[in-house]
Amino acid sequence: MKYIVLGLGHFGRSLGIHLTELGHEVIGADRNIQIVEQLKDKITHTVCLDTTDKEAVSSLPLKECDAVIVAIGEDEGASLLTTALVKQFGVKRIIGRVVSDLQRTVMEAMQIDEYIMPEEEAAERLALRLDNIDIVDSFKVSDKYSIIETKVPSKYVGKTLMEANLTNTYKVIVLTTITISEKNKGSGHSKLASGIAKSDTMLNENDLLVLFGEITDIKKLIEKSN
Repeated sequence: MKYIVLGLGHFGRSLGIHLTELGHEVIGADRNIQIVEQLKDKITHTVCLDTTDKEAVSSLPLKECDAVIVAIGEDEGASLLTTALVKQFGVKRIIGRVVSDLQRTVMEAMQIDEYIMPEEEAAERLALRLDNIDIVDSFKVSDKYSIIETKVPSKYVGKTLMEANLTNTYKVIVLTTITISEKNKGSGHSKLASGIAKSDTMLNENDLLVLFGEITDIKKLIEKSN
């Protein structure tokens, strides 16, 4: 997949490097030529440009990419202007970095549905989500093991955990399942965990699985089951 990361500060560069390591094509852009030069061997492509300049931004293959991540954090004004420019070009998926409640309010007013707050979501976790659309969230336990929240694969909908036999087949452990429900007055969604998973736990459509295991094994489960 192809991603464009605008802003190569600590968060942006980390995201760009992780996505590149996961095998994706990444274009990283920043107005600081020194940063661009430092990352040219770590990110697929790096380019020096002012992300608030409409003509400069238009030179990027915006409509060919799967998502544009506005990773600017230090300058909220530049971040919002960059986001507005990208939206004008009709990009299909925009993810904005948010560093304040006010900025988030403005993002929502601009109808940017996806945004991340660095305090809540590390670049590595976002890279993992972008790498596989069925991964909802993740938490790295160690260098080897992770806890992943993912959609119930279509192959296993309507089966119990015993019937699915995920542990023996993919070497992963199901910790619990989560039901997504509408909040009162339609204000977003709420998550309800079913408790510790048991052999007779039913896997329902639109529910989430919370899995423990090696990320390579979890990805095999997702890729081979949908």
